Amino acid sequence: MRNEYNVIIEQDSEGTYVASVPALRGCHTQGKSLDEVMERIREAIALCLEEKGSDGEALDFVGIQKVVVRS
Repeated sequence: MRNEYNVIIEQDSEGTYVASVPALRGCHTQGKSLDEVMERIREAIALCLEEKGSDGEALDFVGIQKVVVRS
């Protein structure tokens, strides 16, 4: 069975990639390269699905918006 999930990938100030899956609460990982983080997020998704016993909440990707907050 093939499931598709949107993955958000960000890079921290030290160059580490951080990936998360919005449809699967708590499903995230990190890696030193894009290849590594993609391999790890696939593993994390499989573990999350095994733990939760479902395929998560169906979310449609809309987009990303940067918001500036002045304090």
